[in-house]
Amino acid sequence: MLINVDGVEYYVEIKGEGEPLVFLHGFTGDSTTWEKVSLLLSSSFQIIAIDIIGHGKTESPMDISKYTMSNVSSDIIAILNKLKINKAHILGYSMGGRLALSFAMLYPERILSLVLESASPGLKTAEERRARVQQDEKLANMILDKGIEEFVNYWGQIPLFNSQERLPKSILSEIRIKRLSNNPLGLVNSLRGMGTGSQTAWWDHLQNLHMPVLLLCGELDVKFCDIAHEMKSLIPHAKLVEFNGVGHAIHVEDRIKFGTIVRKQLLKQNFA
Repeated sequence: MLINVDGVEYYVEIKGEGEPLVFLHGFTGDSTTWEKVSLLLSSSFQIIAIDIIGHGKTESPMDISKYTMSNVSSDIIAILNKLKINKAHILGYSMGGRLALSFAMLYPERILSLVLESASPGLKTAEERRARVQQDEKLANMILDKGIEEFVNYWGQIPLFNSQERLPKSILSEIRIKRLSNNPLGLVNSLRGMGTGSQTAWWDHLQNLHMPVLLLCGELDVKFCDIAHEMKSLIPHAKLVEFNGVGHAIHVEDRIKFGTIVRKQLLKQNFA
């Protein structure tokens, strides 16, 4: 369904029954990335999979101010309000995980629990943030100058996704097609507005998260497992699950185990 929020048409896929569970995909993805996982969870939860602004079937406005973490978090509140949902479980992957964490910091009263897959609280120093902004600007310019196909070719080969080389060709083709279907302007503005260097760094605020938090990482994604372990030491009610034999996109690389563990933990309510 389409939900209009402040002039932007958001695409939202809803299925299942039970407590609401909001899915937030990663950069270049869309709500369909959760289809297989949803099959495992929709018998226990009402799945609300959102195409984040600039992605999928959601609009890609030119106004870059609409792409900030705080603005998109506010949009999610508006979506929940229109669906008459007071509280929900929030699950985010990568960029969607950073968005989920930002949402939790800004609207903790609206969260039942928080699930962060291969996510981070941002970059700790101003120097790191400046460097990342410059890096993301180069990626944005690649899309503008060379087109989305050349960018998708590059993006699919970055080391972060090396572990996906073992996936069946049909799945890799599916991922590529979804990436290519995005609006180039939406990806450019997402890099500029929601990039790791552009967002607020939440490291010093993690101790303020008092809802149950489930941290997920793949053992082959060493960088994000290190981040997850550090986050666990700072969040009061956090549980960390490290998946064997997979990398960054756990829900793609080991869908059944991912769905099984998320379902089990959410039904427990208390993760730690």
